[in-house]
Amino acid sequence: MASLMNTVVKGAADELEDYDLSVIEFTLLRSCLESREVTATALAEVLPVDASRISRIVTTLVEKGLLVRRRLRSDRRVVMLRLSDEGVALTSEIRQRMRAYEAKLMEQISPENMRVFADVASKLVANHDAMKA
Repeated sequence: MASLMNTVVKGAADELEDYDLSVIEFTLLRSCLESREVTATALAEVLPVDASRISRIVTTLVEKGLLVRRRLRSDRRVVMLRLSDEGVALTSEIRQRMRAYEAKLMEQISPENMRVFADVASKLVANHDAMKA
């Protein structure tokens, strides 16, 4: 399992190299694209990094012009994040590239094998979640 994860993460990192983004930076951008606007706290709950790392990643992406911060008027402590226009365009472009990469990974895998793999992966996730409960 570790070998599979390393291979997929390395392949994704290779795909992102041209964009000067890490896998976790792209994952954060993709989460923002799917949510329109989100808090850093919400991102820390779904991404596999702690809140302080999220904060550093957000700062980097704001400096690159890909992400925009907005403080709520009702509670100035809450910072909302959304993609800039450039961030939307770049994230959409990269998603297409990632879909092509994923398609290449699965070229010689039958639909039946994919169903079995998805079933096993689902059970692994459920087992993990059960251990956390």
